[in-house]
Amino acid sequence: MTTQPAEQQPVLEKLEKEISSIKFMLEQILSLQQQLIEKARIKGGQGDSELPADGLDISILLKLPDHLRKTMLALAKLVEARADEVADITQRARAIESGYLNQLVRLGYVKKVRRKHQIYFTINNEE
Repeated sequence: MTTQPAEQQPVLEKLEKEISSIKFMLEQILSLQQQLIEKARIKGGQGDSELPADGLDISILLKLPDHLRKTMLALAKLVEARADEVADITQRARAIESGYLNQLVRLGYVKKVRRKHQIYFTINNEE
């Protein structure tokens, strides 16, 4: 190792510590990522094209704009819900969510079911 001027030595030591800290965090992230991939393979069984448990197809989610994706993910958590229930999760107004859910119905990603005076929405898994 070459000799460094005395004023550069503490700076270099600090940089080395920071770099090793970043390297350690990256290794942890990669390890956790591998664990998630393995869990998804075990749960999904069919590869990486589907999200396990909620029936959402990743390719569908990627096609949607952010505002509709947020609504779709909230609906997936609830399985079947009214617009006000989805609005509680997304923290948006019921009227906004109702409009977004109806857009998803027109796109064919969501089904609308009327029960008496209430309208329920579910993800359309029929393709």
